[in-house]
Amino acid sequence: MSTRPYNFSAGPAAMPLEVLQQAAAEMTDWPDAQGRPSGMGVMEMSHRGKEFIAIYEQAEADLRELLAVPEHFKVLFMQGGGIAENAIVPLNLSRGESIDVVVTGSWSEKSFKEAAKFCTPHLAASGKDSNFTTLPDPAQWKLSDQARYVHVCTNETIHGVEFHQLPDLQALGSHAPLVIDFSSHVLSRSVDWSKVGLAFGGAQKNIGPAGVTLVVVREDLLGHALQVCPSAFNYQTVADHGSMYNTPPTYSIYMAGLTFQWLKRQGGVAAMEQRNIAKAQLLYDFLDNSSFYSNHVAADCRSRMNVPFFLADATRNEAFLAGAKAAGLLQLKGHKSVGGMRASIYNAMPIEGVQALVDYLRAFEQTQA
Repeated sequence: MSTRPYNFSAGPAAMPLEVLQQAAAEMTDWPDAQGRPSGMGVMEMSHRGKEFIAIYEQAEADLRELLAVPEHFKVLFMQGGGIAENAIVPLNLSRGESIDVVVTGSWSEKSFKEAAKFCTPHLAASGKDSNFTTLPDPAQWKLSDQARYVHVCTNETIHGVEFHQLPDLQALGSHAPLVIDFSSHVLSRSVDWSKVGLAFGGAQKNIGPAGVTLVVVREDLLGHALQVCPSAFNYQTVADHGSMYNTPPTYSIYMAGLTFQWLKRQGGVAAMEQRNIAKAQLLYDFLDNSSFYSNHVAADCRSRMNVPFFLADATRNEAFLAGAKAAGLLQLKGHKSVGGMRASIYNAMPIEGVQALVDYLRAFEQTQA
């Protein structure tokens, strides 16, 4: 039985122990599917050699299976993280014209500002008036007729709000494709691809180590990059070269592939979603029934992945964090922009970890009475 602490970091985040142990065993000599040694670690392999191509192809196939990605979508493994995609998406999809952005927290605010360098972003809706504790009702969004796409961050890591259903843009009168930043809840729930044109996400929250960025893009959206778009960031170029136009982050792809295999052994995305619902409910139920702690997010849009909460008396924050660390509960400090605490409970966090956190929350409250 593992005695490792429970790591609640928002990212880079905890990974499944099985995945880390397998990677450790294969660090200096990766075995192929038949168990034959390659004589190389994955970090030493040519990205175009048969060994790494086998790793890459299996990772893509497993991801497509887990997320039920349709055939008419390309899966790209890129670099730069979600922040780089804030530039790469408008470089590829905006044609230098207008886009709609729904601002629901810090990450979509960054998306709006970055896009302004390459096109004309239009604020379709914002949750700022509620300090990003609610999501603007899609029925009230002010979508523009000429937008090349609509950008939505479907889970805001810092503020802890999540879209539990994707907006149906056609029902809202828009013919623009929906672009979603699903960095912090990818693979925690299914995706309705009939509503999505492009999805992107950094790996370091729910897939693996930092370094690889996942882009899933509908084929008809390829081929429209601005002239100034760097070749390595042109989705068409990346797709045409099977994500091998430049040297990809090979080890991060390998680690993501191990995580995909682990997820399949857990029962896939549907099984993980039920676990995530149970973990989130356990934590939110405790917070809601405490006067010592509080969560300010509206109940209908609380994130299952990132749970910000606050102590009623902020002067006790440091004592709380010190006690948590001593109890083996790590990285609970909230983001500096909002303060308080935050528990990130991604796929790799078992329900036992959430129960340990609830037990500590209760015990700390009792010692402060």
